[in-house]
Amino acid sequence: MTLEHKKNIFVELGRFLSQFSTNENQKNETVLNNDLFFDAFVDLINLSQSHNGWYTNENVYFAIQSWAEALTIENLNQWLDSYDFENVNPKTVGLILAGNIPLVGFHDFISVLLSGHKVLVKTSSNDQHLLPFLANYLISIEPNLKQNITFVEGKLEGFDAVIATGSNNTARYFEFYFKDKPSIIRKSRNSVAVLNGHESKEQMIALGEDVFRYFGLGCRNVSKIFVPKGYNFDAFFGGMFPYQDVIKYEKYINNYDYNKAVFLMSNFNLLDNEFLIIKEDSSYASPISSVFYEFYENLEEIKQRLETDSEQIQCIVSNNLIKNSVAFGETQKPKLWDYADNVDTIQFLISL
Repeated sequence: MTLEHKKNIFVELGRFLSQFSTNENQKNETVLNNDLFFDAFVDLINLSQSHNGWYTNENVYFAIQSWAEALTIENLNQWLDSYDFENVNPKTVGLILAGNIPLVGFHDFISVLLSGHKVLVKTSSNDQHLLPFLANYLISIEPNLKQNITFVEGKLEGFDAVIATGSNNTARYFEFYFKDKPSIIRKSRNSVAVLNGHESKEQMIALGEDVFRYFGLGCRNVSKIFVPKGYNFDAFFGGMFPYQDVIKYEKYINNYDYNKAVFLMSNFNLLDNEFLIIKEDSSYASPISSVFYEFYENLEEIKQRLETDSEQIQCIVSNNLIKNSVAFGETQKPKLWDYADNVDTIQFLISL
């Protein structure tokens, strides 16, 4: 299969995904193989929360829509045109996927296939259904892909390279276990926001999207904010208020109640609006239902701090205060060329 042919296959997948949204699932009769897959996908979306309590319909639809918007020929061309795929030596690439948010490993999956390799996938127990479904849709469009896509349970074997995603603890295991293979090992990262107190109401509401989307479970979720000394948190909490319904979800409120109790028993000073706790803390990784904050006096010191700690940070949100920062509300809408951990997955794959 040529690269152009593979691009067109993923464009068709994007057209398929574009039919599904929280507002309405609208069937497009020109989409390939809809008779086999449309209703089945609606059923799978509706069952997702029974498979994983964090996978609400809203969050699953958000992930689907994000991929529908990404998988256009314009985006695929912009992503891939700068690479040379001519001399790729086909290999089998193992993927060990996380399951913290819906379809979290899909970028690695399509990167392997577009690079001309076979993919051997071990899904997370928290996300075992969405990716295999989409793989079957791709195979229905191009049956030759069947020989290039394998899902495995148990031990991953028979691979030439691996991309593995996990916590800092599992990453140490991965690094040992895969030490003799070319690999990308992804560890825990968090995202931060740098505020100066001049943000608009709209920007603060958008920051709430960065905090609460996927209940804060993603590495691109903002879990820490830096604010100037003397900052008035009223504007911050005003931006968070539209997301108050998050407390209605059982798994979220359980985390909120537990973490609040732990913080209070430890005599920490907290700010709390009854669905989000903020706590002054130097760490980047805050528990679900909480955000850490830290005061600063000199913005240049924060810039240096973030540069020094870059391997702990996935992305930075600000109103252009920090170089290459992400706009408010955009952390969960990465482009195809926005690589996790800033590791160029395509370059790694075509160099095998």
